[in-house]
This record gives sequence, C-alpha cells and structure tokens, in this order.
Amino acid sequence: MNAALLQRAARDLATGRPYAEQDEREAGWHDRLATWLWHGVVVPLAAPLHGARKRAMHAFVARVDRHGAEFAAADDEQLRRHARVLRAELRRFGFTAEPSARCFALVREAAARVLGKRHFDTQLIAGWWLLRGTLVEMATGEGKTFAATLPACTAALAGMPVHVITVNDYLAERDALSMAPLYRFFGLHCASVVHGLSPSQRRAAYAADVTYASNKELAFDYLRDRAALGDRASPLHLAAESLRDDHPRDAKIVLRGLCFAIVDEADSVFIDEARTPLVLSGAPGGDTARESFEAALSAARMLEAGRDFELDLGRRRVLLTDGGRDALDRLEADGAASGAFGSGRERDENVQRALAALWLYALDEHYVVIDGKVQIVDASTGRVMPDRAWERGLHQMIEVKEGLVPTGQRETLARITYQRLFRRYLRLAGMTGTATEVAAEIGRTYGLRVMRVPLHKPSQRRMGPVRCWRTQAEKWQAVAETAALVAAARRPVLIGTRTVKASERISALLHARGLAHVVLNARQDREEAGVIGSAGEAARITVATNMAGRGTDIRLGDGVAQRGGLHVILTEYNESRRIDRQLFGRSARQGDPGSGEAMVAFDDEIFVAHAAGLAGWLARHTGAGGAPSRLAVAWLRRLAQGRAERHNRHAREDTLEHERRLAQVLAFSGRGE
Repeated sequence: MNAALLQRAARDLATGRPYAEQDEREAGWHDRLATWLWHGVVVPLAAPLHGARKRAMHAFVARVDRHGAEFAAADDEQLRRHARVLRAELRRFGFTAEPSARCFALVREAAARVLGKRHFDTQLIAGWWLLRGTLVEMATGEGKTFAATLPACTAALAGMPVHVITVNDYLAERDALSMAPLYRFFGLHCASVVHGLSPSQRRAAYAADVTYASNKELAFDYLRDRAALGDRASPLHLAAESLRDDHPRDAKIVLRGLCFAIVDEADSVFIDEARTPLVLSGAPGGDTARESFEAALSAARMLEAGRDFELDLGRRRVLLTDGGRDALDRLEADGAASGAFGSGRERDENVQRALAALWLYALDEHYVVIDGKVQIVDASTGRVMPDRAWERGLHQMIEVKEGLVPTGQRETLARITYQRLFRRYLRLAGMTGTATEVAAEIGRTYGLRVMRVPLHKPSQRRMGPVRCWRTQAEKWQAVAETAALVAAARRPVLIGTRTVKASERISALLHARGLAHVVLNARQDREEAGVIGSAGEAARITVATNMAGRGTDIRLGDGVAQRGGLHVILTEYNESRRIDRQLFGRSARQGDPGSGEAMVAFDDEIFVAHAAGLAGWLARHTGAGGAPSRLAVAWLRRLAQGRAERHNRHAREDTLEHERRLAQVLAFSGRGE
C-alpha cells in the first residue's frame, strides 16, 4: 500500500465518513475486456518468466537479514524505539521495500523473543507479497497464520486498521489469543470478533489495531451498519452529519473502516462461498402457512421425473414440463390440492420448490437437523452454517419435508456478496493452500494476482495410483480394508468424505470390522480442533468431511514419521480440484513423510451429475472386480470436474451481475444496499 492510500484512510476516518473504503463503480466494457485479457491471458503466459520475481524475493529476504543482525543485539526497549521511528517512516514513504524490510526484521526478532518462533525465509516472502496486496498460495502446514503477523504488524504500525479474516469463530479467537503477545510487544492492541458479542463489544474489537474475525461475522456487521445508516449512507448526508457535534450514527455502527484485509483460506471465501449472497433479515413477517407447503410436497411426490419435470443435477435446478403443469391441473380438478397452491404461477413455483426440496437437497448431505432446526452444511468445508437459510421459501419447504415446524419468512433488510464486500477494501490480500486453479477468476473479480510461495522443506508426499470401482458399495468395502491395513502398520489414516451420509456409511463399515475410529462431520463440529489435532497419532483412523479451511495442524505422533507418516484416502472427487488438493495437503507437511490415494466409484455423485454418459459406459465395460485404465478414470475426472467448475463459475458470475443490478435499483430508489 502506498503513502497516498495511507493518507486517504486517515482522512476518511477523520472527516466523519463512516468508513474508509473503496467506492464501487461499474467498470466500462473496455475495462472489463482489458481485465479479462490481463488475468486470463497475459498473467498465465508470463508466469513461467519468474526469474526477476525470484531475484526480487531473495533481495528482500537479504534486506531483512541485514537488519536482523542489527536488531538481534538490541534489547527489548531498543526494539520498541526502532518501531516508533519506523511508524513515521511508514506513514511518510508507505510500504516500500526498505522500511518494510526493517519492520519485518523487527517483527521476526520480537516473535522469537515473545512467542519462541522465528519466521522462515518463505514466510518473509509471503508476508511481503501480502503487504503488497497479493493472494499468496502457501502449501498446507507452511505457517500462513504466523506469516500474516508480518504485514499485520507493519500496517498497524503505520496506523492502518487491519482485519485478519478467518473462516470460523474458533480460528479467529485462537489466532488472536496466540498472536496477541507479539502485537503487545509493539504497543498494538489485538482483538477478535466472534458470534454472541454485543454491539459495544464489537465496536471495541474493531477499534483495535488488528482485529481477527470470521468472514461471516465481518460481512453481517457491515450489513448491519449499512442498514443502520439507511438513507444517510450517501456522501451528502454523511458530510452534513460531520458538521454536527453529536453523531447519532456513531452509537449504531461498529466498524471503523475497510482499510486492509488479510483473508485466510481466501479461495474458500472468495470462490466457494461467493455463489450465495449474504442477506441481513429482520423479524419474521408473520406465520408461515404449513398447509401450502404440505400440499406442494404432496403434489410433487405424485409427479414423475423425466415426464412431469426435468432435473439438472449439474446446475442444481428442477423445471416443470408442460406435462407436469397438466398433471397439476388434473390434481387440482380432482381435489388433491384443495386450492392450497394459490394462483397458477404461484402453484408452479411452490411445486418447483417442493421438487427441489425432495430431489436436490438431501438430509445429511446438504443439511442436517440439529436441535429441531435445519442447518445448512457448507459443501467445501463440511461445517454447518448457523443462522443461514435458503431463500424464497425453500428453507421452510425443507423444514416441512423433515416434519419440523416451518420458521417464518423474514424481511430482507440488506444484502451483499463477498465479491462486492471485499472489493471495497483499500488494500486486499489473501492466503490459501490452493488458488492456482482459480487464479484467473480471482484476478478478474478481486484484482488480485496469485503468487506461489516455495516450500520451506521439500515435500516427501507419495501418491498412489487412483483406484476406481463400479459401485459405491464395492468402493466402501475397499476403503475400510485399506484403512485397516494401514492402521495395522501403526500409521494414522485420514478418510475424507464429501457428505455427512458418506462419513457415517464408512463409519458403520469400520465398526463392523471392529476398527476404532473417530468421525468429524457437521454433527461433531464443536470437537473439530481436538479431533484433527490428534489425527496424527499411531494407528488412529479419522473419518472427516471436507477438510477445506480446518486451520488445525495434524501433528505426527511418536514414531509415526519413521513408519511413513499420515495416509490420506480421498473417497470421492469434489467439484473443485482445489478441495481435493487441500485434503491431500494434510499429509507430508513441512518435510514430514506421508502418502495419499484416491478411491472412487463410477456411481459417485460428481460423475452421475456431470459425466453420467461416460461413467455409465465405463461401468458397463468394467467386469466384476476389474480395474479400469488410469487414463479412462483421469479423463472421467477431468470431464466431470471441468463441467462442475464451469457451472459454478457461471453461477458466481450470474450472482455478481444480479447483485450489481439490484444495487443499482436500490440506489436509484434511495434504499442503499
């Protein structure tokens, strides 16, 4: 971030504006074309030409090392005096190489004294790129959380409010507590924002120099602030209010600026969660008529797939056919619906929602029922998403399907997507273990370039060949047998599944074999850290839904490294290659030994949804107990995941475009977001 942005942030914070943030302007077609060409064509072609980039990396590390030798001989008070001098330099010159290198050397020396840890050269490189506004790809286990303290301290010393954004409350609170001594060494205040804090507590947390928060908590705090400001969010209203001695809005808003964000597990936040807009809703608008949902579900169960409606599993949608509408007309005429559908158009929409609830959303796969409530499961992480609900009555339809009392449909107060929110930061950076596959989309959407950090130690991971069976039943038996063999060799095993149902299916097979194991899915989300933290013990078998963004290291137990380390079994390909890589990245961390293999079946959901023709043909031509060629399975995976990724990318683009148009309409009507 240059000095001009530092000055702009300070000016916005001092002149009565609610936030220092980027203005959201619609780019012209020529700018969008240039952005697409740059990130989609020029950057990928220039990636192999990285000699100059390597030289710049080594030159920056050498600068830090030179200053580090000087600071190593200083006492604590002398280090703090150096930090006070650096404050003025950073504010004057911005985050240029020389003052940033000195600051990194200070932080590294202080971390060694107060935390007992010293930043690796690779973490210095990652911190430098983060400070410059880049999405950094660091392999799992390379210390992203610790690396983030370098740019966070530097920016905070320069007077910039820093948000370190994680994927859940546990990580936000854990990281804030563990890194707080380092920030305190320099007189910086660190805090965390978690679910359940009062508005005053949130305001105090955001007033800290460095604030750790989950992406969801931050987004909804932003929406609540915008809703509180209402029409007064326009620059004219804010300028007028800044002339007054009292600011009633100050008692309502909690954030103090979107200045510098460092987003952990950035691909999960920027990509996987970007399809669904975040909606701030008010109190329910009244009781929900259960009878209409029950009537729609009853009618939907009488319709036949392929004749009355069409299922598109790839795009996750269901469409009534003309024959289906005729069938509904007959049901109404016979009195089966008893007029509960309302008008013809309302009837069709209700039945389509009911069909989606029955055919597209499955218990223990897309949602779970906990304490009598339907809780949505995040497909990329396997976690429940509390306080999230599907829109337009779908959530209530699923509640009735499960025999629950439907909640009232709530009034929308404000909404935003992660794409629009994070582009409002003056400086945005991110870090993740997997971003190369979506580098072009991240560049086009967020303006971030993806830079891969080299490993601190060479990888010792050994990957076995992909094994494929005709049916899931055969596959699960083979998975259980493989887990038993590996555990018998006193090595830990991590079995990765896509859904809660799959995790419980393999758990039942392991129980039948008398194999002790632990299960981590949306039902045991609270025990996540403890389960994952002990998954590296000898002979431990752990079954877990997708490991994206878990944020907890799997440390090997005594003697495990000598026996080959952690073995990871992927039991079904995910819709994104990134999530597959994240699972395998749990083994062989920081130079440890480890191994992994994929064990899949032709009737896995991703193959059925996105490559049913090829999967069916291969299954028919593979004999009982036979093994299809590796090339055939590789092409099947490439076809299915390629189609899934394209569908999801188009869905994100459609969501962003819809939100842009909606924002324009709301702005024209004076309703803000």
